[in-house]
Amino acid sequence: MAEGEIEDRELEELRRKKLEELQKKAELERQAQIVAAQRRMALKRILTPEALARLDNIRIVRPELAEALEQQIIALASSGRVKVPIDDNTLKKILEAVYSQTRKEYKFRL
Repeated sequence: MAEGEIEDRELEELRRKKLEELQKKAELERQAQIVAAQRRMALKRILTPEALARLDNIRIVRPELAEALEQQIIALASSGRVKVPIDDNTLKKILEAVYSQTRKEYKFRL
């Protein structure tokens, strides 16, 4: 075999692997978007518009807190431990509980 053919095969193999990686990445992103859309629809059914607006504001400032809060809200609603729809005051109470669990405390030594 000529050296040019070997290089062409290696190049083609690299291209094929890169294409497979990109396809897998695109599929994972698509699945993540589907899950996010399903979560959003569930939250729209569970929360009042005011509570949903508060959650959106929290998501802008503290995305990790919003994620934990969403998980807690969905769990509470699916288990029937909270009355649906969740209003803004109830969301505040849930937020306090979740925030106290996820809050990081910093200690400084001098």
